Amino acid sequence: MTPEQLAEAITAALDQAVTAGDFTVEVPREVRVERPRGRDHGDWSTNIALQLAKQAGVPPRDLASSLAARLGAVEGIAAVDVAGPGFLNITLDAASAGELARSIVGAGESYGTNQTLAGHVINLEFVSANPTGPLHIGHTRWAALGDAIHRLLTASGAEVTAEHYTNDAGNQMDLFGASIMARATGQEVPEGGYPGEYVDQLAKGVLAERPDLLELPEEEQVEVAREVGYRLQLAQMQETLDTFNVHFDVWFSERSLHEGAVEQAVERLREQGHVYDQDGAVWLRTTDFGDDRDRVLIRANGVPTYFASDAAYYLNKKDRGFPEKIYLLGADHHGYIGRLKAIAAGAGDDPEVNIEVLIGQLITIAGARMGKRRGNAIYLTDLLEWIGSDPLRYSLARYPADSPLDLDGEELRRRSNDNPVFYVQYAHARTCNVARLAGEDGVSRDDGFDPALLTHETEATLLAALGDFPRVVAQAATLREPHRVARYLESLAGSFHKWYDECRVRPVDEHEEITDLHRTRLWLNDATRQVLANGLGLLGVNAPERM
Repeated sequence: MTPEQLAEAITAALDQAVTAGDFTVEVPREVRVERPRGRDHGDWSTNIALQLAKQAGVPPRDLASSLAARLGAVEGIAAVDVAGPGFLNITLDAASAGELARSIVGAGESYGTNQTLAGHVINLEFVSANPTGPLHIGHTRWAALGDAIHRLLTASGAEVTAEHYTNDAGNQMDLFGASIMARATGQEVPEGGYPGEYVDQLAKGVLAERPDLLELPEEEQVEVAREVGYRLQLAQMQETLDTFNVHFDVWFSERSLHEGAVEQAVERLREQGHVYDQDGAVWLRTTDFGDDRDRVLIRANGVPTYFASDAAYYLNKKDRGFPEKIYLLGADHHGYIGRLKAIAAGAGDDPEVNIEVLIGQLITIAGARMGKRRGNAIYLTDLLEWIGSDPLRYSLARYPADSPLDLDGEELRRRSNDNPVFYVQYAHARTCNVARLAGEDGVSRDDGFDPALLTHETEATLLAALGDFPRVVAQAATLREPHRVARYLESLAGSFHKWYDECRVRPVDEHEEITDLHRTRLWLNDATRQVLANGLGLLGVNAPERM
């Protein structure tokens, strides 16, 4: 019996109790079951009686007792206990619990997916790096977390578009072009420009593509250097993210907003009654929506502010059919929360529903080496070369985004059980090795399956952990917290290793007869392999078959 099937049984018991007149409540569409903290409290627990007691007008324990009596008659349920103020602790019989192994293997890659967020249409924006230099350590954290959130939202039924907002407009791009041009002619970069060896490499790339660069009129040289350098740098960013297993559905150019969208956004907000003119500038009255001060949209000299671009971009997302917009911003963007929510409110949206802003805290990696091209920046390309994609992604995903993070680069590289990513990946590789060797010994899943044989204590613990995976995925998606999946995988790996130490899948030697116990345990082994692979996949981390 899967957790979903158990939840359906509880719902059916509620329906029966209401029909019989035990109490009157509106039966919820979904009932949540969770693993209790201790194994002595059964396999699953639900607080549904506590939730409905007030509506029913009866004490929670009385409502729970009514449900317990009905659930006790359900095939596959061995015992139902009423605990505390009205919790239901449910123990499945071994056969019913063990059936989960076959269900997981049958579901394959789809196990863990759910419909918790079905109907949600979401634009998820993350990384959004300036195309004036390589991706650095700050972008790295949001690349890992943003992509994992994208995977979790999709696995939970949401329709999600992953989007990168490319800041390719404004004075920074002119300085970028001037910096490339300076290095192409052997000069120092201008004040406020971009130093670093990567600019030298871009200059070489621009000269290789445009050998006529220095022959152009002086006013055209910076423009050509800017545009060719921009294209080369953007391609390098995309290649780096691809290596990091991060992919975007949309690469949105800020420039496109300056082709009339900014002016249109200002007028649309004015029509909503939130724009006013003062001192020659155009303002959005963001204080009406909780911001600490009103914000300038168009300066007195007629030049739009970055805030005007933010407003135009929000409206662009809205016009493209995204009711929900999630922004993943860096640690220095706390001030953006209020102003972005003010834009949403000014556009007639609900800032508590239509926009969500997540802030990632700073990250440092002890032992990070200074790169050839860096100056004082730590680039993602160097982190990938030094640490590798899997350890980096997993380590970044296993901590909440709002916690400052200080990692040890050499520890991330270490192949030991003290390294969480190695511990989980090794568990997956071990399941693959068990299956290979069992096959060589003649143990085949197709020859038998008897879930009632899975009676060892470690098997009950492992099955309960496997059954909890869909709930963990749904919760991690709803809360935007990939670290819940990582911590779950580490716990699951621990349960598997204990089971492996206690229960054999293969016969001891050629003289031991292969029985259904061996075959059924192979089902359990392979179910564990599938869940470990699915969980690692949600974090964008590989599940190796050999280590």
